[in-house]
Amino acid sequence: MRIVEIADDDIEPVVALWERCGLTRPWNDPRADIALARRTPTSTVLVGWAGEAIVAAAMAGSDGHRGWIYYLGVDPDRRLGGLGRKIMQAAEAWLREHGVPKMQLMIRSDNAQAKGFYLGLGYELQDTLVMGKRF
Repeated sequence: MRIVEIADDDIEPVVALWERCGLTRPWNDPRADIALARRTPTSTVLVGWAGEAIVAAAMAGSDGHRGWIYYLGVDPDRRLGGLGRKIMQAAEAWLREHGVPKMQLMIRSDNAQAKGFYLGLGYELQDTLVMGKRF
């Protein structure tokens, strides 16, 4: 898999991939999230290509102290082949190159598959309560 930063022509296929992976929600606009990530030097969207097809994508960003991963998705028909691990390693490398000392991510509490995936990559459960507020 070849991994590159997202290009203009990749946006709609990446959004379609994230939708197939169940990562989008009506209250989050993935196109706006991509645009925000592309506008700032502390964020990126990485796209994994196999031949002519986008097979994986992940958004990575830094809040100035921690690195965060968002929207990590792999084509459902190509899972269990190591693509998720490869796109995650690329996102981690991008964040390390930008001086980030710690990685974090959030998964939905009912997503046992994602939890197992990240535990397998060495991530640990954190005793943290996440709160939010929409503007």
